[in-house]
This record gives sequence, structure tokens and C-alpha cells, in this order.
Amino acid sequence: MISSRAKHRVFASGFRAIQALGADRWLAPAARGLGVILTFHHVSPDPVPAFAPNRLLSITPDFLDQTLRELDARGFDIIGLDAVPDRLAAPGYGPPFAVLTFDDGYRDNVQHARPVLQRHGVPWTLFVTSGFADQGGRLWWIELERAIARLDRVRIAVGASSFDLPTPSPQEKALAFEALYRDLRLGAEADLLDRIADLCRQAGFAPGAVASELCLSWAELRDLARDPAVTIGAHTVSHPMLAKHDAATATLEIAEGRARIEAELGRPVRHLSYPVGDPTSAGPREFALAQKHGFSTAVTTRPGHLFSEHAGHLHALPRVSINGCHQSRAALAGLLSGVPFLAWNRGRRLNVA
Repeated sequence: MISSRAKHRVFASGFRAIQALGADRWLAPAARGLGVILTFHHVSPDPVPAFAPNRLLSITPDFLDQTLRELDARGFDIIGLDAVPDRLAAPGYGPPFAVLTFDDGYRDNVQHARPVLQRHGVPWTLFVTSGFADQGGRLWWIELERAIARLDRVRIAVGASSFDLPTPSPQEKALAFEALYRDLRLGAEADLLDRIADLCRQAGFAPGAVASELCLSWAELRDLARDPAVTIGAHTVSHPMLAKHDAATATLEIAEGRARIEAELGRPVRHLSYPVGDPTSAGPREFALAQKHGFSTAVTTRPGHLFSEHAGHLHALPRVSINGCHQSRAALAGLLSGVPFLAWNRGRRLNVA
């Protein structure tokens, strides 16, 4: 199986080739669609350590600034999520649009992203996981990284398999993370949480302690919600991969996450982001639940731009991730042009099955 490092080298080469050929310019009118919803997670100026398997989820404030300047240079109109349904329903209206969305509710979004966004005067959406705002819950992908970072050897049972992996070096830690992440994601989420909790304890820290360090509290969110440039969206109660759970659990996560935010902030919540958001985490059942519960839009992490056909699929909208492993103008040029998604989606515009 190809490693994540090798995959990123392939992606980087592809972005450079698109830019060198000028395809980001001459193919954009056919590939770009009406607009694009961009996905961000962390924004931080901190240096990246040698072992950082979640680095794809973090960009620097400077690269956020570069992203906004590139959007402006390419003629994008930056709009809020509230405006998306009308823009999709009127495909001949205006220039291409972009929407800025930030998942999970990280404190660094206020500390480091907000000043950049304010300087550019643009609207943005923060999708909040209510359990994280309670300063609890499990940011398990970060727990897994931190546990492996502390351990010189990883011993864990996953399903019928047992792992006993030496992890003294950053390279060995990266290989262990990839192997465990892959196998844990294949199984039940309860087992994933239990196994990672075991690793946390082996590494000397309690599972569930990360949220208070990294995520905005309700008091901080109430202050942020006063900003008219900010839309607060829902990201469930506990950030589960919804498609792995029964309908009752999925319904509770979607409905209660929203209700809690509305009660705490005293404002309506009209937009939903599915946690993880790939086809193994959100599918037709989840799309129907979001529509049933009255959300105006719901976003996935399925890659792609927006086309007029998405006006009929507002609860299965694709997004384009601004990836911390590809903080370059070539990557931005490719992603904003839509050219990489012609092959990725094999010509399909909707990608909602």
C-alpha cells in the first residue's frame, strides 16, 4: 500500500504539472463550476515537528493570507454559506464564489485565523462540535498522534490483529500511525476509541483531555458569535463517523449538536458539517437526516467544486480541503481551478451516492 508521504509527493507533482502547463487557467472555465467551499481545520504559526501525521489539517496564517489573495486574484467572490442556495439556483449570476469553512471549533481559528480574515473583510463559517465546546470529548486522531509521539514501542490489539511496533524514530512513528489509523478506521468506532484510550494511558495521559486545550469554550464562542462576519454551524455532539452508527444515534448527534449550540449562543444554526465527511462517514441516510431536520445546507469532505446540479443536493455538498502538506501557490492554483477533480470524480459533478 502506498504511504501517505508518497501520495503527497504524487499530489505535489500533479499540482506543479498543472501550473507548468497553464492548465489552471485554460481548463478552469470547464472544470471550476460555479463556486467552491474550502475546508480548513487548524491555523497556527508553530513549526511542524518531524513526526506530525496530522499536519495535513494545519496551515499557517501566512498561507491563509495567501489563499485569500489568490482567491481575489482569480476573481472569486467570497460569500457566506447562507448565500449558497441562491447562487446555485441562479447559475448565470456573478463571478465564481468561494466559501470559507473551519471544522471542529479550534481556539487557533480565533487566535490566528480571525485576524487574517478580518484584515481581508471576508465572511467565514465555524462548525462547532458541542462536546468539544463542553471541553470534553475525544479528538482521537490527535490522541493517537500524541500517544505514539511519547511511546518508544506501540503494543495494541486491533480486531483479530496484534501490533507490536518499535517507534523510537519519527519515521517509525509515522509508519505505526499509518498502520493503526488504517486498521482502526476499518472497524467499529467504539473499538477505535477504546484502543486509542489504551494507548493514551500507556503514554501517560488521560483520554479526553485534548479538547480543553485546543477547542473554544462556550464563553469564547459566545464572544465570537457577536461578529457579524462569522456563521456558527453544527458539527454534531461528539464528532462520530455517523454512517458507522444506527439511525437513532445519528439522529441524536445531528439534532442535539444543533440544539445545544442554539441554546448556548441564542442564535439559529442553519448549516451542518458531517464529521470526517467521507463516504464511509456520511452517505444518503445522513443527507436525508440533515434535510429532515431543516438544515439549509450540509457539507461533506468529498472533493469537488459546486455546480448548478448541487441546488438539488444541498445536504451533500462537496468541499475542497486546503491541505497543510501542500502550502504552495501551485497547489492553490490547481485546487481553485477545479482541474484535479475532473479526474478525481471521473467526470461526475455530484458525487453524492
